[in-house]
Amino acid sequence: MKKKEELKVFISSSDSSCGECGENVGCGAWITLAGEEGALCLSCADLDHLVFLPSGDAALTRRARKYSTLTAVVLKWTRARKRYERQGLLVQAQALEQAEKDCLADVEVRERRRAREAIRREHLDRDYLNRFAMRVCELFPGCPAGRDAVIAEHACLKFSGRIGRSAWAKRFDEGAVRLAVVAHIRHVETPYDELLMMGHDRGEARNIVTDKVDRILEQWESPVTTGPIEPD
Repeated sequence: MKKKEELKVFISSSDSSCGECGENVGCGAWITLAGEEGALCLSCADLDHLVFLPSGDAALTRRARKYSTLTAVVLKWTRARKRYERQGLLVQAQALEQAEKDCLADVEVRERRRAREAIRREHLDRDYLNRFAMRVCELFPGCPAGRDAVIAEHACLKFSGRIGRSAWAKRFDEGAVRLAVVAHIRHVETPYDELLMMGHDRGEARNIVTDKVDRILEQWESPVTTGPIEPD
């Protein structure tokens, strides 16, 4: 059986009039689209008895939808993204009241569950950082003490888009770990950042510090450290 399409209510971005009652509803009005009739105000669309539930609480929205015989998705045009985005849901008042009661009844359970999940994610993330740091030590035994953790924490910062969050880094691929180490050396052991501030583009700055980065990499790849690299 084909899934029934959701009713949609749009927050208008321009002046419009109701195709049934003729009322000028203006810009920012809540309307539906009804084929040849065009835009309809919520009163003419028989949706004005519904109440608005904003997006943001997934549990409340899910329960309100379950209890409400009639629902409609509220959408608004976003210029920046050039698309309609969901603002919330119109539901029956009694359905929202029942959903709120249900959510209040199990709020402690859900809070405890969220706390457990947060702890679990933290443990998993800490384990990943430790394993990434161990991989740095394995590939670069001459890496100064403590730097492995610094490199791991920087490269693997959540939601950063950095190399440590890539799929191949999560397999502890040698190439990915090496890129993280090179980035650390470039920023910490060379004047790369200063060169950028002086107006050099990234490619020029990298070329200038390449030799020093390579020397430090060679030193860190050796199990026997030979002391700090002398400044250029």
